[in-house]
Amino acid sequence: MRPFDLAVIVAYLAGVTWFGARFRKCQHSLKDYFLGGRTAPWWAIALSIVSAETSTLTIIGTPPLAYAGSYVFLQVVMGYLLARVVISAIFLPQYFRGQMFTAYALMQRRFGTRVRKVTAAIFLVTRSLAEGVRVFAISIVISIILHTGGIASILAIVALTLFYTFEGGMTAVIWTDVIQMGMYVFGAAVSFFVLLGKIPGGFGHVIALAGPAGKFRVFDFHWSWTLPYTFWAGVIGGTFLTTASHGTDQLVVQRLLSAKSERESRLALFTSWGVIFVQFALFLTIGVLLWVYRSGEKFGSDELDRLYPAFIWNSLPVGIAGLAMAAIIAAAMGNLSAALNSLASATVVDFYEPLTRSRYRPAHYLRVSRLSTIFWGAVLGSVAVVASHWGSVLESGLSIASVTLGILLGVFLLGVLTKRPGENAAVAGVIAGVAAMLFVKFDTAIPFTWWVLIGSSVTFGTGYVASFVVWGLAAGPKP
Repeated sequence: MRPFDLAVIVAYLAGVTWFGARFRKCQHSLKDYFLGGRTAPWWAIALSIVSAETSTLTIIGTPPLAYAGSYVFLQVVMGYLLARVVISAIFLPQYFRGQMFTAYALMQRRFGTRVRKVTAAIFLVTRSLAEGVRVFAISIVISIILHTGGIASILAIVALTLFYTFEGGMTAVIWTDVIQMGMYVFGAAVSFFVLLGKIPGGFGHVIALAGPAGKFRVFDFHWSWTLPYTFWAGVIGGTFLTTASHGTDQLVVQRLLSAKSERESRLALFTSWGVIFVQFALFLTIGVLLWVYRSGEKFGSDELDRLYPAFIWNSLPVGIAGLAMAAIIAAAMGNLSAALNSLASATVVDFYEPLTRSRYRPAHYLRVSRLSTIFWGAVLGSVAVVASHWGSVLESGLSIASVTLGILLGVFLLGVLTKRPGENAAVAGVIAGVAAMLFVKFDTAIPFTWWVLIGSSVTFGTGYVASFVVWGLAAGPKP
């Protein structure tokens, strides 16, 4: 136990909770609570998007990819850029036609109420499971600090994040994201320089050892359906994965909708990629430095996930270690707050408000939104408690999301790129996409980087073909 480091962590948690809760006075309507009143500047939204993409499992799970392999994960990040071009050209113009609070309102405008509810329900299930894994990742950090299983600490983190998200809504989410992103990038930069200082010979020695071992390899042009980080799986799979996550997942779309205009939303989206690329490169480099520092020692997957936070806690100077650990916890809180607000928005706007036919006053829906935030906090905490048996934290989180993101992307593309398919055809596409992804997930060795491409192709293709069948039946001979 290191009292000063613990004090730094506790002070940070108390400070960010107080800061986020101060935005309660700005909340008067659903637009305020879920879109921050569309007053946030583009650069804050850009950093908030990065924070939404980054979680504790990213921070502790990315260095092991380079420790055990190389920089090939950056191929996926290159796909992130192509995805932003697609989103900017196809989805953003649709989202800024009228006022939308969720991505799934677009599905009602194009297909009808049923498809809106189906897509919103898919988001709720997927995001709660994937976010539960991200919340669980914090127990790895807590167990290193306190030498415990960390379950009580998980619940404490959920409670603190829930408090300021409940009070401050999307405004609190965006501005605490800005602070928390700065925290964990600063912590990673400090870790990088301290780790480099512990390696005799500095970066020249790192290059001399890691270069011949292939640690700096970025591109793998082998064609394979079973390797997750080839050039083709990375760029193509990364493009589809990010088009789905940033174009159809309410977690990120909510931030894009919070911008003052379509132009600022697009600017935030592209700026976020530059930050993401630098961030992943930094974490992968830390993984290579750890490989040199530990002389290539072999570890199991669970031990690899603990490697980076263990180095921080055991090797960084007193005070700096506490700050770096607080930074990792900050990433968890930032992502959790975003998930809570997006889950609550889909619940209230896509289900509760249509059910009540918008007959209540704004204050009523604001109150229900806050209660929904509490409900989802309990759900995510419960999922986190049982997520310890789901394998590597980074790939578990990505694979859970990849199962259904392709289905969402497929039906969204069906809506914005075609005119013939109607509601029944879209539902048929979703059903086919679910069946295909269950088969891919449980009966094949295809890695998660291909799943969104497969899911979206099956959903889109089936929906489009089904539209001809439905049209043919409707145009058939009448008795």
